[in-house]
Order: sequence, then C-alpha cells, then structure tokens
Amino acid sequence: MRLTVDGLLVYFPYDYIYPEQYAYMLELKKTLDAKGHCLLEMPSGTGKTATLLSLIVAYMLENPHVVRKLIYCSRTVPEIEKVIAELQNLVAYYEKHSNEKPNITGVVLSSRKNMCIHPEVCREKDGKLVDAKCYGLTASCVRERQEYDETAPSCQYFEGFQNEGRESHLPIGVYSLDDLKEYGKQRNWCPYFTSRFAIVQAQVVVYSYHYLLDPKVADIVSKELAKESVVVCDEAHNIDNVCIDSMSVRINKRVIERGSTALVTLEKMVQEMKEDDQKKLQEEYAKMVQGLRDVYQARETDRMLANPVLPDDILREAVPGNIRHADHFLGFLNRFIAYLKTRLRVQHVIQESPAGFLKDIHAKVCIDRKPLRFCAERLQSLMRTLEITDLNDFGGLTVITHFATLVSTYTQGFTIIIEPFDDKTPTVSNPVLYFSCLDSSIAMRPIFRRFQSVVITSGTLSPMDMYPKILDFSPVVMSSFTMTLARPCLLPLIVTRGNDQVAISSKFESREDTAVIRNYGQLLVETAKIVPDGVVCFFTSYMYLESVVASWYDQGIIDTLLKYKLLFIETQDSAETSYALMNYVKACDCGRGAVLLAVARGKVSEGVDFDHHLGRAVLMFGIPYVYTQSRILKARLEYLRDQFQIKENDFLTFDALRHAAQCVGRAIRGKTDYGIMIFADKRFQRQDKRGKLPKWIQENLTDNYSNLSTEEAMQLSKNFLKQMAQPFNREDQLGLSLLTLEQLKNNEKEIIEKHLKNQAPIDI
Repeated sequence: MRLTVDGLLVYFPYDYIYPEQYAYMLELKKTLDAKGHCLLEMPSGTGKTATLLSLIVAYMLENPHVVRKLIYCSRTVPEIEKVIAELQNLVAYYEKHSNEKPNITGVVLSSRKNMCIHPEVCREKDGKLVDAKCYGLTASCVRERQEYDETAPSCQYFEGFQNEGRESHLPIGVYSLDDLKEYGKQRNWCPYFTSRFAIVQAQVVVYSYHYLLDPKVADIVSKELAKESVVVCDEAHNIDNVCIDSMSVRINKRVIERGSTALVTLEKMVQEMKEDDQKKLQEEYAKMVQGLRDVYQARETDRMLANPVLPDDILREAVPGNIRHADHFLGFLNRFIAYLKTRLRVQHVIQESPAGFLKDIHAKVCIDRKPLRFCAERLQSLMRTLEITDLNDFGGLTVITHFATLVSTYTQGFTIIIEPFDDKTPTVSNPVLYFSCLDSSIAMRPIFRRFQSVVITSGTLSPMDMYPKILDFSPVVMSSFTMTLARPCLLPLIVTRGNDQVAISSKFESREDTAVIRNYGQLLVETAKIVPDGVVCFFTSYMYLESVVASWYDQGIIDTLLKYKLLFIETQDSAETSYALMNYVKACDCGRGAVLLAVARGKVSEGVDFDHHLGRAVLMFGIPYVYTQSRILKARLEYLRDQFQIKENDFLTFDALRHAAQCVGRAIRGKTDYGIMIFADKRFQRQDKRGKLPKWIQENLTDNYSNLSTEEAMQLSKNFLKQMAQPFNREDQLGLSLLTLEQLKNNEKEIIEKHLKNQAPIDI
C-alpha cells in the first residue's frame, strides 16, 4: 500500500498494516526531521524491519540531500539476511507500483568466512583460518612475489577485483550474501572486497554491530561512510554489552606464551632481513610515519571522526625514538612482556586504574606512556615490512599490543583487574589480566556524534530510561509500542508456588532446596503434558541448569518427562547446541513434540526464533541476574553509581528483566502465532520486577494471571489452548489488529491518540 505519514509518501510492501507499525513510522519520521537519535521499543513479530526500511527509504528518496545512507546493524547472519530479504521485497514493490526503478543499491557485508568463493579457502570452517589463508593470498608482499614467480599461490577473484572491480560500481540492486557470491563468480571478483568497496557507493548497508562499534574494525571498514546517514541498531537490547566487549582485552599465560614465541620469530626475521636488505628496514619507519600523517590529515577535515584506538591528539606527535627501529621496538616489546609476566605472578586479586598501571610500569621497567600508544600500529607496520602472511602465529602478540595501545590511550572508564584463578578453574592457578571497559558510552559516543540519526530499537528495551544514561545521549524520541490483538494470543503467567504451596525461586538460598527443584520439575512435566509441540525452558545459568537436571534425574522427573516429550539440552559447546536445536526442530516437525532446556544470555535466548509449533510455551525458571560476585561487574556497578548515579540494584534488575523478557519473547513471532509465557519465580510478583517488563507483556499480565500455583497455571493454560484451537483467519483481524489503507485513514486519529497515551516520557 501507499500511505502518507506526516506528509511523507511511504511505499509499504504489504496490503495490510498493523496500527503499531503506523505509530512507529510517525515516531521514526519525527526523529529524522529533528536529525536526532531515538529509542523505540516494538513487540516481537510486529514487522519492525519492514516498517523501518519502508519509512527510511521513502525519506531518503524524498530528501536525498538530508539523508544519504541507511546503515542497518544487526547481530547474526540470519537476522542480516532477513533485512536484505525485506529490502528486496520493498524495492520490488517500488518497481511494480511506481513509474521508475528506485535508485537504491543495497549490500550486505559479512566476514570472509561467509563470503569467500575461493575453492580451497572457503572449505575452512574456522573464521580465523579463512582470514589467515585469504591474507596469505592477497597481501601486497605476496602479490609482488607473484609478478616474478608464476608458481606463487594467488586468488583469481581478488586479482580480478583489483584489475576491474576497484574502478567499477555495482549495478543498482539489492545484494544478499548469495547474490554477491554469484555476482563474484560471474565477474571473477572477490565478493568480500567487492562489498567492502561498495558500501561507500550503496544507499543501504547491512552488517554486524562490530563493523561500527569495534574500533579496530570500524577504522578500516566504516571510516568513509557519510555523516548524513541514519544508523539503525536493531535487536539493541544488549548494545551496552557489545560496546564494552569491543573495548575490553583479556590476557592470560597462554596469550603471553604465544606472544613471546611470536617475538622470538620476529627477532630472527629482522636479523635475517638486516643481513639481506638493510635498506628495506630503514625505509620502513619513514613509510609508517608518512602513512600515519596521511591518515590523520585526512581526518582533520572531519573532527567528529575520532579514532577510538588512536585519538586525534596524537596527530602531531612523532613516533618515539625508542621504538623507531625494528630492533629497538622488539626490545621494547620484550621488556613489556617481561613486565606482564611479573604482574601475572599474583596470589590475590589486584585492581587498579590505567593511570596506576602506567605509573607502575614506568617505575619498574622505565616504559613511558607515549611509546605504548603506538604499539599496535608499529607491530602492523613491521609485519608488513617482514612480509608475514600467516597471522595466526602472531595472534597473542597482536592482543598484547592492542592492550598496550588501549591502556595508554584511555584513563577514564576502564579498570585493570588481575585474578590468580580463572572462573572455570577456581582451584588451579591460572592468572588472568582483564583490561575491562566500564563505560559503554565510550564506544557509542563517536557514533552519536558522527552520524545524523541513530535509531536504537528492539522488542525488549524496557525499562527504557536506563539506556540514555548508560549510553550517555539525549534521544529526541523515546517510545514503547503495544501489540494490538484481535484475540489474546499470548498468556503470561507468574507461578509463585508449587502444588505443595512451597514458594519457588532461583534465589541463592533456595537453589539447594529439593522442594523448590521438585516443584520446578513438576511444573515442567505438567506443562509438557498439556502443551502440544515444543516447550522451551530457560535457566539463569549453565551451572544452575546442570545442578537442577542432576537432581531431576535422582528424583525420577526426567523419566516422567520423557514419557511425554523428547528432551534436548543447550550446552556451552556451540556445535553440540546446534545439533540439539536441529533435532529439537525435527521432533516438533514430526509431531512428537520436544522440550529444550536452555540458558538466559546463551545462544538460544538471543538468536533463535521459536515460531508457531516450535514454541507453544516458554518457561523462565528464576530471574536471570548476572553473576554478582564478578569483580568486573562490581567495578562496573561502582562506576555507574559514581558517574551516572545509577543504583546497583536498579541496574542489576534492569539487566535481569530485559533478558527474561528476551527469553519469553521467543514464543511470539507474529499475530497469527500464540504461546504461553510462564515466569516461575515468586519475585516476579513484586511490582519492582513486574513493572519493568515490556508494556506489551504487562498489558496481558492481569492480576488473575499472577501469584499462581502450578495447578492454577495449568488450568488457565488448558483454557487458553482450547481458545487458541478455534478457527482464526485474516477476516477476524481486519479493523482491529490488521488495517487496510481505507481503515487506516478512518482510524488514524484514534491510533495516534492511543499511542500518545502509551508513549514513554523523556525524562533523563
């Protein structure tokens, strides 16, 4: 349909629209008009992707000088492919219903592992091996060797791209990963490098968060993207954790040993090159300084383009003399690694600031802050000069130099924690140094400053007022949308006790209580009895899952459960989990039905949709609080309290409830879907927990559905399933949850008024 949103003609590629989709478009257009940032929460399965693309593409075509590019960030490859599929559908709709083909080029960018078409390299399943083999065929030193040695290995697709692709443009169109691979085979061009260069030309770019947030990657991939861009961060409920992970480093004994081994290799290679080609080493430093100068002079034209790894204040500095020459630099690294080894010889936990670390290293081994800043750049320059193509052997040294650069660059928002034991082996000495980012706004700040509008959206952002604080920005729009339903297709229940009236909870003091564990098992068995097809259960941690399942075996609950459904369990091994998921789907597809035991914050809770028969009921056993004894978490909580006045308990509850909502939200993937959401913990009954769930869940969570026993919950579930079994078709939704264009025009004022009542106030 073609509809008007606040004066803007929008092509929406479907015959019907949800009321919340129209309200979402109105708020999105306000954001683009204001050239500001926004927070938008929209329920799962309400067509968020199609809505975003329709409005922003229409705005781009109508105002090409205001918005030049859409950068769409998501987390997983399947989600990215869904975005491209929706964009292809939208462009096809434009072609069919307008007089001309829209001037839209859309590309997806992913890792080499997902895009490589070289017959030998693409066989590798490990992404690091694919990267290493690709570099071994495409590095400049390798290509120079190919000019005089015909037997030297090469990649025909990279050579084809270098010869023709750099000077060419992708034809107008929307390209998925498979489309780019097919196009690469036809033109003899490498799909990875084709898309890398095409993102500057394309109007729509779809890729992972890391291409924008990780400073090491963003500086290579995203530095040339236009300021007049709209950045969409979809599924952004965990965006603060993504920011922190991208800026943190972990160093243990194994990293140190690998770094030391790589350093010995480098010393030998430098000595050999000194004997063979002294001039090459002399030229190497001059090239690096000139390269740095060129890069930062280019950035001088745009002050907002701050490089998070090497900020602009280094632009006028010269690389210090004590790391200029290769042998000086390697000696410097030797001292730095020796110092790190001494720091890892600890018997108790040490926590200090980056400033304290720099003061200590200066006092003990006379290493200044200034040369540390250049370590990452200096190592890359030296490895290029030595023509090193196998990067796998130098991973440990790369981590160490990145740590050196980060610790000497940032003084605020970071902490250093050295622990004598790893969490996984608490009785075996295995010291670990964590350089941990405490402030997620450090990674997001350059994005907010650089790009015109940033849209942070997800189905589970509640409580929304936390995000502007922890990301340190001021949204011009902050809205939460409800789900309009023609029938009550989701049934949220809070189960607080078993049939024996014993209160159930995952609180620490209740974890060893056999009565609580038995009641959890009985709840699962009763649910498996009455619910057809798939049932998904989420636990608060892998450790809790393992201990509960072990108790269930002893109590005979597992044997009882297997009479009704097959059982599959998520583990920390990704290959095992993928295999379990595959067989779970098979069991549901064949009608046998299955139970999947999973963990909040795990793979299943984030990237897997259990639509229709794959997830008729989802149980959340306990409140998924993060492990509160972690020193890194304690340091972050202290930082949030001091810098943003966020109470520790408020943040922990916010974090736990957004993950709980994310878990149970797996059950509803559309308005024709239906599912039962069981919150199995007495603490969900409290208003400070219940009130922080998304509005679209709260609206259906009446007092009759809370403070239930297992028996009461099962009775409500039976009635719900009987109701959902009645015939239901599109006509039943028309005019209520599904609108034609004419109905939208008639109900426009009512939709806007209803939305304004539910709109979250901006009070930051």
